[in-house]
Amino acid sequence: MTRKQATAVLLAASQATFAGQVTSTGDNRVSVAVTVYNDGRGLVREERSIDLSTGVNEVRFMDVAEQIQAPTVRVAPIEGAPFNVLEQNYEYDLLSPAKLLDKYVGRTITLVQQKMMNNSTVEEPVEAKLLSNNNGTVWEIGGKIVVNPPYSRMIFPGIPEGLIARPTLVWQIGAPAAGKRKIEASYITGGMQWSADYVLSLDAAEEKAGLQGWVTVNNNSGASYKDAKLKLVAGDVHKAAPPMQFLEQRQRLDMPMAAGALAFQEEGLFEYHLYTLDRPSTLKNAQTKQIQLLQAEGIRITKDYVLNGGTQYFQSVFSGPPSKEKIAVFIGFRNSETTAGLGQPMPKGIIRVFKKDRSGSPQLIGEDNIDHTPRNEEVKLELGNAFDIVAERRQTDFKNIGGRPGALYESAHEIRIRNQKDTPVTVRVVEPLGGEWTMVETSLPNRKTAAFESQWDVPVPAGGETVLTYRVRVKY
Repeated sequence: MTRKQATAVLLAASQATFAGQVTSTGDNRVSVAVTVYNDGRGLVREERSIDLSTGVNEVRFMDVAEQIQAPTVRVAPIEGAPFNVLEQNYEYDLLSPAKLLDKYVGRTITLVQQKMMNNSTVEEPVEAKLLSNNNGTVWEIGGKIVVNPPYSRMIFPGIPEGLIARPTLVWQIGAPAAGKRKIEASYITGGMQWSADYVLSLDAAEEKAGLQGWVTVNNNSGASYKDAKLKLVAGDVHKAAPPMQFLEQRQRLDMPMAAGALAFQEEGLFEYHLYTLDRPSTLKNAQTKQIQLLQAEGIRITKDYVLNGGTQYFQSVFSGPPSKEKIAVFIGFRNSETTAGLGQPMPKGIIRVFKKDRSGSPQLIGEDNIDHTPRNEEVKLELGNAFDIVAERRQTDFKNIGGRPGALYESAHEIRIRNQKDTPVTVRVVEPLGGEWTMVETSLPNRKTAAFESQWDVPVPAGGETVLTYRVRVKY
């Protein structure tokens, strides 16, 4: 059939008379796939079987997410004769006691009251007309007006038109011929999130570690997906800001014409990374699920002690006693393919670091956030401040030698670092000098690591002290 003939057939179907209503629930699913992004969104793709009659069918596609983004819905046949989607509505006026009462204002229902008769409870029904449901109920009962009557339950003759038990997509589908079709429907929903969490376990010598990575998936979309093919997208996917508008109760949209190892397998996807679970997984609504992402042993660990300064020390006079400063502790490792279990892109998340005490019990020694980390890149974690290494800073000289205020400063500094540990350490001193600077003199070799920064590696013996002194000129 040519494209022109197919278009003519679909046009004829769209002009046919109403053929009937078709209801499709989650029980009609052939398969479902869910892709979760780490920005609160999920992409759902479902395959279902439906039976259409010749003409225009109203297809009620149920068991969709409550947080579905209706403009993202797409539906197309994948098996069977073609059809044309004429109209789509998203109905989410969900059934509830309050909504039911609102719909019955001005109508009569049955109220049931419990009474005691002959030492037993009996029920007495009465017909009542609901006049108002606004901060309470107002009824007309037997010609009298009653507010909030104490009845045990209410009996309604039926569900009013427009109220539904579950969010539902309603399509007007024109079919040129009757028969079963397999369709694919996809949509984006809110209420889905995933994150990565890692556990790093240091050995006794703090030289090697084991790493476990876990994926935590949260489904609060308002729908459950049984035996779904689960995929996760790691990366900073741009999200367009929605225009300022109000959503109507029913949204009408124009639809296009139908045309053993690790649990997760990783692949590149555009500028992101996609992780696919190698087995089906059921995502229940209001559920948190954890799945292992990676596991590695024998990771080589580096450990750094860092003293960070500030630009204020080089712009004005600091007098008084020496200031005590904290020594930060960092550990790091390379996400290298040479270590079994590593070498795959690591999604952003929290790494919690543990070390066993003398009794063999693992203890938390720090945690830090990491960003998305490609393979063969360094991971650096700040775990806290050293307890047994202390630093004291003192400005020993300051003068303005630039000929005008703020032009050129020269200052001298003394940093004392004491190590009360049983082993020697090396402390990296990082000074953000700020302006154009020249090191006049220094007691230990320094290196220029950035335009406005100088660093020193200061060795400190066990139980001993090392003093770093230097004089610097800074031009602003």
